[in-house]
Amino acid sequence: MVIAAADLHAVIDHTILKPDARCDDVLRFCREARENRFFSVCVNPVWVPTVAEALAGSGVATCSVVGFPLGAIPTAVKANETAWVVAAGAGEVDMVIDVGALKDGETDRVRADIAAVKAACGRALLKVIIETCLLTDEEKITACRLAVEAGADFVKTSTGFSTGGATAEDIALMRRTVGPKIGVKASGGVRTRDDALKMLAAGASRIGASASLAIIAG
Repeated sequence: MVIAAADLHAVIDHTILKPDARCDDVLRFCREARENRFFSVCVNPVWVPTVAEALAGSGVATCSVVGFPLGAIPTAVKANETAWVVAAGAGEVDMVIDVGALKDGETDRVRADIAAVKAACGRALLKVIIETCLLTDEEKITACRLAVEAGADFVKTSTGFSTGGATAEDIALMRRTVGPKIGVKASGGVRTRDDALKMLAAGASRIGASASLAIIAG
């Protein structure tokens, strides 16, 4: 994706997912997102009502994670969690796949898991976190294809809570797999402007970061 450094703010999901995040921290991220016109603020489900209220009328989207960070919960629970965050004001949902099921070759199960969350999203946009650091290239390709088949709007590299984050090589592989119409989000370890620009050059269309201010400052 070709984007000028000055426009980086427009593709950043300003992300605060720390388990010890406090209300003041979350509200600060909302203020930063409004001031810098980031694309969204991404938070854990408990903070969605707070963020949706703080961002109302700003043009900045509210994003929530689902099945986070492991993805190893029943599909019905993921779908219910999705319905809750959407009802609470989330316009975007970042779900974690069942990584173990993927590695066991249970493709129908993985596809159905994603499809159930997509159905629960309603009009909300769905990004599918495949946790690339735990997968072979073949598994990354399979995960991306299953996400597309299930109706996902984006595929996403990482939770940022596992053994590694986004790499330009993984972004390029994911972009080749999903084609030009599906979004690709680079998340995990993107901390500088150079990092972000490399991800965009490799094919990313969105950046997930907690270091958003450092990224746009250069």
